[in-house]
Amino acid sequence: MRIAVVGQIARDLVLVVPEVPGASGTAPVLERREMLGGKGANIAVDLVQLGASAAVVGVAGEDEVGGRLVEQLRADGVDVSAVVRRGRSALIVNVVCDGQWRYLEDFPDSSLVTEDDVTASVLAEADAVVVQLQQPSAAVMAAIRRADGLVVLDGTASEEQLAAADVVRADHHEGEVLTGRRISSAEDAVKAGRELLGRGPSLVALEVKGEANVLVWSSGDAVVPLTEEDVVDTTGGGDAFVAALAFALVRGDHPRDAGRLAVAAAGRAVGHPGGRSDLTGLRV
Repeated sequence: MRIAVVGQIARDLVLVVPEVPGASGTAPVLERREMLGGKGANIAVDLVQLGASAAVVGVAGEDEVGGRLVEQLRADGVDVSAVVRRGRSALIVNVVCDGQWRYLEDFPDSSLVTEDDVTASVLAEADAVVVQLQQPSAAVMAAIRRADGLVVLDGTASEEQLAAADVVRADHHEGEVLTGRRISSAEDAVKAGRELLGRGPSLVALEVKGEANVLVWSSGDAVVPLTEEDVVDTTGGGDAFVAALAFALVRGDHPRDAGRLAVAAAGRAVGHPGGRSDLTGLRV
């Protein structure tokens, strides 16, 4: 199966600290990790680990860091033929304390995907296109229009984007923004999902924070409880969820089974600092 991902490519600097210092304060770094990151890159790498052929449509800087990011993607087995090089590379500093992240983000305008960047044939040739919605709306719609396969949106979609999507995944906050309603239980999520189905997609996946993920489709719904792994850092959990969901749906899994694989992938991703996961051999 071939899956294309439209989204961020960035350098991730992860710092694990015992406490977050206040103004003029300091704290020792207990663990430091530097890696390929950005939601687009994370999802593409996760897809390769699951067994798909993945391509990423994104932007890496013209600087030395950008070269290293592209080489890492290539080494991870990701098709980088649609990666554009320009400007300076995006940077995410992830400060992790007591299982909670705090991001410092540097996304230059040049690091965002543009409408002209999504002309690559990898979109039309893909069985599914995953679009990460932190990119400009014009680029998102261009990617959707060029997709011939399943369209999976990750994040807070506009009405135009919802109407053109097959699958929409939203975390707890994004789900509340999309629906304008509070989602504090699985029942709330099912109702919210039903509302979103009426706006375009055929499958909606919503997070109930700290409890479960809920999948809703025209003829049913499923509540998939979170796994019981110890959470070190939730960074990358949503990326792993989206990758596994898209992979399973393209494979032909029932939405309920696709949800189980997605939750298992997210559970594996949150057991270590940073967004780089290892989903190799994942089964449910």
